[in-house]
Amino acid sequence: MKITDAQLEKIAVNKTQYPDENLYEIAFAGRSNVGKSSFINSMLNRTNLARTSSKPGKTRTINFYNINGEFRFVDLPGYGYAQVSKKEKEKWGYIIEEYLNTRKNLIEVIQLVDIRHEPTEQDILMYNWIKTFNFAGIVIATKADKISKGKYQSNIKIIKNKLKVKESSLIIPYSSSKKINKDKAWHVFEEILIKNKEQQSR
Repeated sequence: MKITDAQLEKIAVNKTQYPDENLYEIAFAGRSNVGKSSFINSMLNRTNLARTSSKPGKTRTINFYNINGEFRFVDLPGYGYAQVSKKEKEKWGYIIEEYLNTRKNLIEVIQLVDIRHEPTEQDILMYNWIKTFNFAGIVIATKADKISKGKYQSNIKIIKNKLKVKESSLIIPYSSSKKINKDKAWHVFEEILIKNKEQQSR
């Protein structure tokens, strides 16, 4: 994928603030410290388009990134940060749920987990939701540079078993800093976009 233009198009907390449903959207869900912003920046060859924070749980909005005027990446609020109130957690949950339940041009939701750690109960709930709505169940296992390649398969197996992922091939180890498997991730996303375009043209 050649990125000629990437812009933060909209920041929203409810559906009245979303951009038009004129472009396909691929959304990313994950815990607040899993590295979603770093992942988006590395995929788009930018350093600070998606705002990263040293304080997990700071992203409380849905951020829409327009890519080449052709499709969007959608960064959902990070979940699971312990040091926020129950009321705040419920608010974030509603923001995510409203988007996932109402967005007609949403074609895939990608789950991000940290390859170093066993998925949490919240990760399991999120993954089950993704599967319930018949999305593919693709998982990006971030921070792959933090472990040796020799540990990839054993850690992927833990993630696969915990989330009940259908096939190990759906789990992609990824490093934002080292760009490990960047081409592989883009290949998967391009296939999703092509498949949906073909279905629409029928």
